[in-house]
Amino acid sequence: MIDRPILNVWGAEHRYGTRKVLRGVDLAVRPGEIYALLGPNGAGKSTLVGAICGRFKLTGGEVALDGLDPFVSPLARARLGLAPQEIALYGHMTVRENLEVFGRLSGVTRRDLGASVERALRLTLTSDREHVLVRHLSGGYRRRVNIAAAILHQPRLLILDEPTVGVDIDAREALDAVIRNLRDTGAAVLIVTHDLDQASVLADRVGFLREGRKILEGAPRALIEQAFGQEMEILVQLENEPDIDGQGILAAERLERREGNFWSRFDTSGYQAAAKLDRRLRSLGMTPREIRVRAPSLQNLFSLVADWRRAA
Repeated sequence: MIDRPILNVWGAEHRYGTRKVLRGVDLAVRPGEIYALLGPNGAGKSTLVGAICGRFKLTGGEVALDGLDPFVSPLARARLGLAPQEIALYGHMTVRENLEVFGRLSGVTRRDLGASVERALRLTLTSDREHVLVRHLSGGYRRRVNIAAAILHQPRLLILDEPTVGVDIDAREALDAVIRNLRDTGAAVLIVTHDLDQASVLADRVGFLREGRKILEGAPRALIEQAFGQEMEILVQLENEPDIDGQGILAAERLERREGNFWSRFDTSGYQAAAKLDRRLRSLGMTPREIRVRAPSLQNLFSLVADWRRAA
């Protein structure tokens, strides 16, 4: 049985002068849940996280962490852990030394400090680096130690701000394992990210912010299936940049430009449609370098929703 939410946000509104950056956002995150907060720069993610952390009072709406307002309650703030985007560690100290310092700063007693450090090392898969200076760690390990420093006091809610910035694929996989470990302890995990691939793999639910509003929320796969049904994405990379006539041909084939010289459309026929499209383009003198067929992603969904909103 799922417990009541650890984090509740009701009708969050906030202004900086005359600029409104949050426009009635509701949010709830439950124990043992990974929730990914998504959106472009300027969507309001950082402002919402700042209010959740109790850094300022919203101009409208409420935030409650275990029923307490983090702006006025030290107890609420003590139940929260934040791993910021910028690495907040001492490079001249070892991993264990860093965790001992941050454990004391977060209120862990001297009696409990050793056990708290061991637990954080185990959950973040960093025990093998505990005696290494932080400045000698790879980017992925630094990210994991950054998270370890945020969980020493066993917070009920853990906020991870862009946890995959600057790490390679192997390090991302290790980070994913760490985040699942934390979820399995019963903590609520709120990931703030531009990394839609990570959100698709990890998140139980996602919420899209755009211009201060939450425009979509739900389980990633369910949202994608609701939007695209049985359609697959056909992605075409051309050998050469199309001229005006070529762009007209691509438009007639319902292909829309993506990044670079990539074009795509959605079709229920999948591979059959891709083969037909390949023959069609070649017959018109447009040579595809590659044609791929893939399942729709969160990135496709976010682009689609953004287009709907602009059209409205």
